[in-house]
Amino acid sequence: MEFIAPELKPRRPFRWPAALSGSKPAIFFGGDYNPEQWPREVWDEDIRLMKKAGVNFVSLAIFSWARLEPQEDVWDFAWLDEIITKLGSNGIAVDLASATASPAIWLAQKHPEILPVDEDGRTVWPGARQHWRATSPIYREYALKMCRKLAEHYKDNPYVVAWHLGNEYGCHNLYDYSDDANKEFQAWCKERYGTIEAVNEAWGADFWSQRVTSFDQILVPRHVNGFQNPGRMLDFRRFSSEALLRFCEAERDAIEEICPDKPFTTNFMVSGAAGQGVDYDAWAPSMDFVSNDHYFTPGEAHLDELTYSADLVDGMARRSPWLLMEHSTSAVNWRNINYRVKPGNTVRDSLAHLAFGANGILYFQWRQSQAGAEKFHSAMLPHAGENSQIFRNVCELGEDLRSLSEAGLLDTRLKRSDVAVLFDNESSWALQCDTLPTKKLAEFPEAFTFYRALLDLGITSDVIPVNGDWDGHRMVVVPNIYLMSSKLSQKLEAFARKGGMVIVTYMSGIADQTDRIWLGGYPGALRKLTGVRVEEGFPLGSDFAGTPDKLTLSNGAVAHDYADVVTSVDEGVDVLATYEAPADWGMNGVPAVTFHTFGGGACVYLGCRLNHEDVAGILRPLLPRLGVESAVESSSDVLRVVRVGEDGEDGVTRQFIFLFNRTDHEVQAPLEGTPLLASLASVDEDSSQVTLSSQGVVVSVIE
Repeated sequence: MEFIAPELKPRRPFRWPAALSGSKPAIFFGGDYNPEQWPREVWDEDIRLMKKAGVNFVSLAIFSWARLEPQEDVWDFAWLDEIITKLGSNGIAVDLASATASPAIWLAQKHPEILPVDEDGRTVWPGARQHWRATSPIYREYALKMCRKLAEHYKDNPYVVAWHLGNEYGCHNLYDYSDDANKEFQAWCKERYGTIEAVNEAWGADFWSQRVTSFDQILVPRHVNGFQNPGRMLDFRRFSSEALLRFCEAERDAIEEICPDKPFTTNFMVSGAAGQGVDYDAWAPSMDFVSNDHYFTPGEAHLDELTYSADLVDGMARRSPWLLMEHSTSAVNWRNINYRVKPGNTVRDSLAHLAFGANGILYFQWRQSQAGAEKFHSAMLPHAGENSQIFRNVCELGEDLRSLSEAGLLDTRLKRSDVAVLFDNESSWALQCDTLPTKKLAEFPEAFTFYRALLDLGITSDVIPVNGDWDGHRMVVVPNIYLMSSKLSQKLEAFARKGGMVIVTYMSGIADQTDRIWLGGYPGALRKLTGVRVEEGFPLGSDFAGTPDKLTLSNGAVAHDYADVVTSVDEGVDVLATYEAPADWGMNGVPAVTFHTFGGGACVYLGCRLNHEDVAGILRPLLPRLGVESAVESSSDVLRVVRVGEDGEDGVTRQFIFLFNRTDHEVQAPLEGTPLLASLASVDEDSSQVTLSSQGVVVSVIE
């Protein structure tokens, strides 16, 4: 019997932070502000420079527990009162944190049982940050007391316009293997499955004699002498995300009971990596507005990865405005090599997030730290001070955001594409399993490959969580959606029957939501839709002599990492490409790409991993057949993003057109509407053409 997963909880009504009294609504601009790191004489200089840059919004007190409660029940709000008053009286609104991201050292010393435990049983001691576990009743007691104290003190403060819950939940304490976590995991399993027999069934517990007879025999996946049970690991990841969410919601509820009239958010960490440890789409309904932290990926994919991530955040926000809570003006501090950004990226990257639905642009942090672990992390005001290129870029951006606010950008939303690329965080967790045909599957997600391929064809797709609203699109891409419920497969079939076009990749529809394989041949739950049958996978690699590391397709594309052994196709399926391989591997002539007419629509199956250039090559001749051919005429060198507004009093829909150069060389593009701003770009005299330098961007408006 298939396990039916619980539905997503209802979404809280969308609420956005209000503008300060006497101020007009504007795009929020600012960042994390940590005045406690600096003597008071610096504070007035900070205010002067914030006003010069156009800063109107800052996050405060994120890591301030030790300042706010230096000893148990000894409270000091005077310094925070002072800086909030300075900021607010100068037109700068405050997003006030719950200050619980890292507890004071005295708490950890008094109650070491709040500290996380790793899978080897070692205690994670204070000295970095997030040294607490979400399942500790003692930590919850102290954290909620902090929340209530802050709420009581600032509930009527006119300069506090939003509450910032925690900070990057799970960044350093996602997985905890303590006794507290074990007890809560047992309770979570009972709540999810109801009976112990259902757990045994879901986890395939008869394998390796892992059957249990009561919930108190369930263990978190601590260190073992072999491979972990995949079903248990998948559920532990779900549990860990939910445990942090429940803690976050407890903080929200404690503050809201006292201060109900201000919106709540917390900063997600959505990026182009192969999924996130926290299931943010399941978290989004618990927020009044969605916020995200995003740090650029160096190299040639910089802009594509950034826009993919921003697009996905917009999908999680269900097209309501969202806040970019953190990004960087230049280098970060936590990579092996911390590359600086190219000139122009400070403005371009921020405008890219804005184009994809953000109504606020914030950085970590305002003033670059003089000491501590992040002292080499770039900031809005760098070590070099006011007379620096970074600060001049920040001031330029502040002016750009002011212009866009005055032009009415706040009243617009990202325009929907005809094409949706689906993203499933739980499938990405399942593909991190150690016992799959190849560990290469856990690398950069197939969703990103398709997103880039579509950009190469001039199509800006929507990246949408699999539980989101995608059935109104013309075409849907199903990339490595490994976990597939019968409900989802039936929804995809219904989509195709109504005329929708579906693209399905290898490693999709393989298992149900408990990671039990759909029998009868891959792609399991999608066999009917795709019209193909796969008997086994064909991993590719060069770690042993004589093993193939690639397969050439008859259309010239080259498969790497993984291919399907397609043994049969249904009647009516067109084979569009096959493999050309040595006979001894049994892959010569095996179907690689197929087309299946299904109801009023169709399904394309791509049975191997390709780079984005080869995916684009396969899609290019198919797009007219899939009904999205008009988009092919756009230039792949230029990323075009549109935000649209409601009809104004004159009945005309306002559109903001963002044009970004995707290349490292100068490009030209036609300009639509009236130009509003240009960075590293020039507009010709009659405003019909724009020349974009590398990192260039132009924004225009059509009314």
